[in-house]
Amino acid sequence: MKRLFALPAVALLVAACGLTTPVETPPPVGTTPPTTGQAVALGTASSGQIEQPLAGTWTVDRASLPAWLTVWPTSGTGDLRLTVRVDRVQGTPTAADQAQLSGEVTVNWQRGEQSGKVTWKVTADQYTLTGRVVDAPQAQGTDVAASSGIRTPDAAAARGVIVKYRSAAAQAQALGERANTELSAAQGATRDALTRLKIPRSGVTALGRRSVRLETADVEEALRVLRADPNVEYAVPNAVLHPQALSAPVVPTDQYAGLQWAYKLLGYGAVWRDMEDGGYTRPVTVAVVDTGVRFDHPDLQGALYGPDEGALDVLGFRPKTDQQPYDNGDGDGPDTDPTDPSTPARSGGSHGTHVTGIIAARWGSIPQFPGCPACSTSGVVGASYRAPIKVLPVRVIDAQGNAEVADVVNALRYAAGLPIALEGKTYTNPHPAQVINLSLGGEISAQTAQPMCEAVADATRAGALVVVAAGNGYGSAPYYPAACEGAVAVGAVTLSGASAPRHASYSNSYSQVMLSAPGGDTLTFFNGGTLNGTPFPDEIFSTDWDYLKNQPMYRPNAGTSQAAPQVSALAALLLSKGVTQGREDTLARLTATATDLGAPGRDSQFGYGMINAAAALSAPAVSNVLGLRIQDSRGFAYQPALDPLGRFTAYLPDGTFQVVAGRDRDGNGIYGETAEPRAERSVTLGPDTTEAKLGDLTPQP
Repeated sequence: MKRLFALPAVALLVAACGLTTPVETPPPVGTTPPTTGQAVALGTASSGQIEQPLAGTWTVDRASLPAWLTVWPTSGTGDLRLTVRVDRVQGTPTAADQAQLSGEVTVNWQRGEQSGKVTWKVTADQYTLTGRVVDAPQAQGTDVAASSGIRTPDAAAARGVIVKYRSAAAQAQALGERANTELSAAQGATRDALTRLKIPRSGVTALGRRSVRLETADVEEALRVLRADPNVEYAVPNAVLHPQALSAPVVPTDQYAGLQWAYKLLGYGAVWRDMEDGGYTRPVTVAVVDTGVRFDHPDLQGALYGPDEGALDVLGFRPKTDQQPYDNGDGDGPDTDPTDPSTPARSGGSHGTHVTGIIAARWGSIPQFPGCPACSTSGVVGASYRAPIKVLPVRVIDAQGNAEVADVVNALRYAAGLPIALEGKTYTNPHPAQVINLSLGGEISAQTAQPMCEAVADATRAGALVVVAAGNGYGSAPYYPAACEGAVAVGAVTLSGASAPRHASYSNSYSQVMLSAPGGDTLTFFNGGTLNGTPFPDEIFSTDWDYLKNQPMYRPNAGTSQAAPQVSALAALLLSKGVTQGREDTLARLTATATDLGAPGRDSQFGYGMINAAAALSAPAVSNVLGLRIQDSRGFAYQPALDPLGRFTAYLPDGTFQVVAGRDRDGNGIYGETAEPRAERSVTLGPDTTEAKLGDLTPQP
């Protein structure tokens, strides 16, 4: 029986190759080797050799090797001939401020009763990238069209026209200060122009030397007529200017909101500010096809469709026996109560509750859970904030964390509003989901996955956007149903310590991956938060359930399971605001506004890139910081420092790099994203090109 699994989480090794530079250290034959060998300077090459006459046996001390060095062979008898290879990626710090890598190779040897060790210092030069980030000149006014007949936004919003005449006499005529009998032919043109425009004397006021302000509702016609007057030096709209103070990002104050770094990375401070101005008014249903949910979690009150409103448990029930070691955990079959159940000795959390909280956890105060005075009364926040988004729980994963293909088929069809039959009873969802989230999957064959792929197609035809976790397999095998045609396969990114995030090492990479979102990492601590006095890892914090104490809790997790609901939440917000109307344009908006990471364009690691909530929802600017980001085609990110003049020197490994200078308008710390000013260059470094000078990078809108 094929089973699928919920996808919570869980380094990265990139092989290098290149030139070979032999380095010899030959002491006289028959002598005892020295304890320190001659230095091995690889320079900008990718490999070199260590040679040493030896008798007896020897072994490389692999534990002492730095991560960026590999040595082959690792043991032998007789003369020592080692090939040393350098993988600069593994040794390059995020700050890209180390011009040379340095490490040691130690060999332990034994000859009869004699033993000892020899250590060689190995150095490798980094490749150098220089440039300067230069700010674009800031316009002090509004550009206007110089020729008549050109419609500009300035004219559309202007309050009249400003005219500068070529002579004081023409200005005086415009102001009505000369009698008609004194007019020259040219001055008559000025009078005729104002007469034709039906501008009364009260609508003309002096504005400095040779200039007047004309009050008129038809700005376009006034510009056309006035620019034809030979006495006019220029005529421009009296454009309306606005205060340039930035909007302030919304920062939630719930107890654990400061640990939810993913929202900031996606620009939600700007999105939530936009939400406070109204506009997110259309109700949206997101179906979470998962383990079910804890309806009694205080942070989810009001965010869920309950047992009498369409929630559904599709799992059949077979009591556990010696012949059939399976029990779905809730003691009954299909019904309208998809509560994630408590089972004997269950100690893990509720996967579906965690996923649901990312989308829809409440903001602000929540009820105190009965009998739990230590439970939080504010908890975390969900992406939806004030938008009318509700989650429809559909239970398809049993208490052991497994889901069967047949049950996923039923769940997909039901969530999309299609009728399904379970144990002789027909169920139809009263709230068909516009977005369906599946944080589950498995490495099964395309043939075995065919029923699920057909269900994805059915849901898609019904108008649902099916969002699926891409898998936590650390490899390139497609996971299903994410790899089904029509599904939106979501990979995971995590913080890198640089402006750009990186691909999470566990996240599967394959051609069907369409988008990426924050999934986190259990081993890094770039977010800067603390929990209970200790640094908080770069995981995704959300609602959960403590089955040992039978009470609500909050827990960090990492995985593509946490990335998928980030995409589902943003899709729902696009529909709620009315930016998009259905599946196709929602998907198009998500991909068009994504932040391209790694190799330019769509790739197997990031898809079209990491979703960008602020750009997708056209949120207001909440910051305006100039900066630089560098990322290579493998997804590694670097952040060299800028000096006061904007100059930088980056010491980088071999690879192809996208260098982006830009502004950060949404406050997420990533420069030059979609809809932000940017200047981008691509450069390849390696043994054949050890240095690149980019010159000035000036971000442009």
